Amino acid sequence: MTPARGDHDARRTEVSRAVWRVLAARGFEGLTLRAVAAEMGASTGLLTHYFPSKRALLKHALDVLDQRSAGRPRPAEEQAAEARGLPRLRAVLLDILPLDADSAAGNRIWVGSWDVALADPELAAEHAARYRRGRERMTALVAEAQELGELPADRPAADVAAAAQSFVLGLVVQALFAPAEFPAQRQTALLDAYLADARAR
Repeated sequence: MTPARGDHDARRTEVSRAVWRVLAARGFEGLTLRAVAAEMGASTGLLTHYFPSKRALLKHALDVLDQRSAGRPRPAEEQAAEARGLPRLRAVLLDILPLDADSAAGNRIWVGSWDVALADPELAAEHAARYRRGRERMTALVAEAQELGELPADRPAADVAAAAQSFVLGLVVQALFAPAEFPAQRQTALLDAYLADARAR
């Protein structure tokens, strides 16, 4: 008998939560059908109904990671909800950084996913699309800041956004590898210095 759609969706949600717990505990290196099955208290046979291969599981894990990232609290952006231009751009950039334990854990998993994605052209293209969407959002905020006179208008907004995204991703990596050298206060100060330099150009 084929499971009802509601049962299928509920089980897939259960699988997604188990995938997340395995990622949080072991990273992508430890993500296997056996590990997810053990986390659920289920058999690997049940999981192969949803994921016939390790690659299918990895693709789903990246989707779960994307959804968790999109849905996580973004304190700086929530505080700047009414802001426009540069203050809103600053808030978006701040919320990428590993400023607390939860965002550090999420960023560790994201960085761990890079190796998995780079090894597979389709997964790499999906990752590139995710970062492209982030840049497009930032580009709109940069263009708004340029219109408001908060940033110089002598460079394409897309280039300014790409540089800002590259800066924060580099800062993410440094903060993950050396958290004692890059505490939240220093990360924030470095971002503010970067934006000040961008304003002065």
